Amino acid sequence: MTGSELPQATPSSPVAPLTPAPLTPAPLSTEPLTPASLSAARQAVSAAGRIVVKVGSSSLTTAEGGLDRSRLDALVDAVAARCAAGSQVVLVSSGAIAAGLAPLGVTRRPRDLATQQAAASVGQLTLAHAYANSFGRYALTVGQVLLTADDVVRRAHYRNAQRTFSRLLAFGAVPVVNENDTVATEEIRFGDNDRLAALVAHLVGADALFLLSDVDALYDGDPRQPGAQRVTEVAGAADVDGVRAGTVGASGLGTGGMASKLAAARLAASAGIPVLLAGAADAVRALGPADVGTAFAVTGSRLTARRFWLGHAADATGRLTLDDGAVAAVVGRRRSLLAAGITAVDGSFDAGDVVELVDLSGHVVARGVVGFDATELPALIGRSSHDLPAEQRREVVHADDLVPLPSP
Repeated sequence: MTGSELPQATPSSPVAPLTPAPLTPAPLSTEPLTPASLSAARQAVSAAGRIVVKVGSSSLTTAEGGLDRSRLDALVDAVAARCAAGSQVVLVSSGAIAAGLAPLGVTRRPRDLATQQAAASVGQLTLAHAYANSFGRYALTVGQVLLTADDVVRRAHYRNAQRTFSRLLAFGAVPVVNENDTVATEEIRFGDNDRLAALVAHLVGADALFLLSDVDALYDGDPRQPGAQRVTEVAGAADVDGVRAGTVGASGLGTGGMASKLAAARLAASAGIPVLLAGAADAVRALGPADVGTAFAVTGSRLTARRFWLGHAADATGRLTLDDGAVAAVVGRRRSLLAAGITAVDGSFDAGDVVELVDLSGHVVARGVVGFDATELPALIGRSSHDLPAEQRREVVHADDLVPLPSP
């Protein structure tokens, strides 16, 4: 199966199908690439059997009119076509808060958490009902999955979420995922659905991640300004060194601007998942031949679920500062961290908690499960193992419980 061979999805409902209005064209739209010029990353996302598709608030809603049903139907048309081609699709959809604004008479996205949660409680119902009706045109069942950061931070919750997704996909359903804004507190929020999508992509074992928004690709600057150059392919960190990405979408409805999309794409790519960042207006081509947008090639190998959880999802409760020799051993040679290489301890944690390992400049170089309580370590740091009591001659962070992180 390749994206260029996607069949035309046909609504199966006895009710006459809606005629979707075209999505508003993304700014600075470009001509699709020719098949001969498609990169390996584009071929990989086009042929992927299990995919995660993330769509932003601004691609589904407006502040004035709430949820835009025609734009949602157009997205579902593209997703249904991919399903008809044999792919399993998990849809990560923003829009709950934005969809709840108009019914509550709120004209702008609220800043306070209580009003956001009130809007989400209204909008989640509206959004779920709209998706159920729209996918129903193709006899596709949807399952709503509401997550908080706690669900991927806590190992037991993470495993439970994996089983839920696995069963939904086995039933042929389309899981529709959103952050559970109604109950999430500031301390346990993802902050944006781009990072959530990257975490879900690894959690479900996806072969590709699609990030769809109101911008048609990654640019090296604000695409609304003259001179901004489109970045077509990202093979590594050097390709985005000059990119200046904004933190809030142009519409003001979402929380994740291009900076969060870039971070999510790099996170997924570092974990062995190719990414296509494209405009929601180009969803058909993005989910088909993948000849639009910006493609991110994989930059690392796929991690086990536990190591990905440890490196990217678990909540770090403290940090250990390492000297240069310890950084070289941990990151370069994949060795365990010993007390002799630690120069400082910060935070309140117990043995078994996840901590960040930072270099002398404060950059996080790895994360791992610590083997000592925070109260035990100050007396041990900088000391060789043979100088320690026998019961303390063990690794502070064992190599099996340690995940080096890519350079920022």
